[in-house]
Amino acid sequence: MKTFLSIAAITILAFTAVSAQKTNDAISKQIKSLKADKNISLEYDPPSNSSKIFVRADNFSDAEAKKAGLQAMNFGMAHTYVGQALPAPPESFDLAFWILSKKPRFAADNTWTVTLAGGTLDLGEARYGAKAREDMEYLNFHISREDLAKIAAETNVKFKLGEAQFTFTPVQITIFKNVLLITANN
Repeated sequence: MKTFLSIAAITILAFTAVSAQKTNDAISKQIKSLKADKNISLEYDPPSNSSKIFVRADNFSDAEAKKAGLQAMNFGMAHTYVGQALPAPPESFDLAFWILSKKPRFAADNTWTVTLAGGTLDLGEARYGAKAREDMEYLNFHISREDLAKIAAETNVKFKLGEAQFTFTPVQITIFKNVLLITANN
């Protein structure tokens, strides 16, 4: 009897683990149903047996970029996982701000602070990268699902990178909401 109960428990746990996964097909369909395919893509790489959800957002406002001494700034996000099914909602995402500027603006100070109605999120210092010949800077952050959800839940989200002030656009906030939806279990 104990053996039977043990086998039944293992079978239920295995079924629960498999049913919690979200297939790439389901994710692709959800991206299309949300009409998010302009900004969100899903790629599968057979040689490495890995999938990547990739986001590319439109630029921040030209006025804010100019005030910060930039030509343009946008961001991208990614989450990579093994196989063709997302095993569970990701606990975090990789987010990178891409900055076009004639001279480096964030090499010395690249802390990211987000102002929300309920308080401030201090998201730390960036992993900094630059390509001087291309006039590009890259500010790479690891953002938790919880912090991303806090940002997505608001409508007017201002943030600072170093001393420069920016505002997430409504489209960018919608992208965050969509990423959270497509990476959820259901």
